Amino acid sequence: MELKNNVAVVTGGSSGLGEAVVKNIVSNGGKAAILDLNEEKGQDLAQSLGENVIYIQTDVTDEESVQSALDETVAKFGYMNVLVNCAGIGGAQKTYGKKGVHDLGHFQKVIQVNLIGTFNAIRLASEKMSANEPNEHEERGVIINTASVAAFEGQMGQASYSASKGGIVGMTLPIARDLASLGIRVSTIAPGLFETPLFGNAPEKVKSALGEMTPFPKRLGYPDEFGQMAKSIIENPMLNGETIRLDGAIRMQPK
Repeated sequence: MELKNNVAVVTGGSSGLGEAVVKNIVSNGGKAAILDLNEEKGQDLAQSLGENVIYIQTDVTDEESVQSALDETVAKFGYMNVLVNCAGIGGAQKTYGKKGVHDLGHFQKVIQVNLIGTFNAIRLASEKMSANEPNEHEERGVIINTASVAAFEGQMGQASYSASKGGIVGMTLPIARDLASLGIRVSTIAPGLFETPLFGNAPEKVKSALGEMTPFPKRLGYPDEFGQMAKSIIENPMLNGETIRLDGAIRMQPK
């Protein structure tokens, strides 16, 4: 798929990795809908990028909220053929430790936002994409999810986060198989340590130390590099059903 013909819906698109995806798509001639809870950031980004971008306040865990956002996107642009799932939350707690047992509500919330929110967007977006006319490669749409290297090497305190991201990895292939007959591709990016709002207030010394953990390049990843990977997936019709590590060869240690 050529980006100039795309209408992309990006969850969590007002900052970090999602913002980088939106900017990459628009700079290459595509259109984008930013689905995010942060109205101030979402509106500011949409206004800065021009008429080919809209912001819609959206809760990815809520069926009606996502359905309404997708309906609004199609009403504005005529169709949608790309979904990039970047909405997610983190937070660390040990299963049991000095602070007691892991809070069950926190575990449930992380799963609800990261895993169930991703699937909620996928299932509703795939219905919209199924109505598209196929292109020369018989494609009707592309879905890209965001996992993490924590899906494979979760550190201490990351039980909820790793479970949510591992779930995304685990459902990538079966969903790709589900949607194959419709010409909708599904892939997942598993980023390593990236320069996102998560590290926004961290001292440069801390960020430098984290970057040193990466074999090469010895730094935090740039959000634009995530955007480049999303672009590659969109443009390459053979990329389907796969999780791609984007991590500079890092393998996370226990802590």
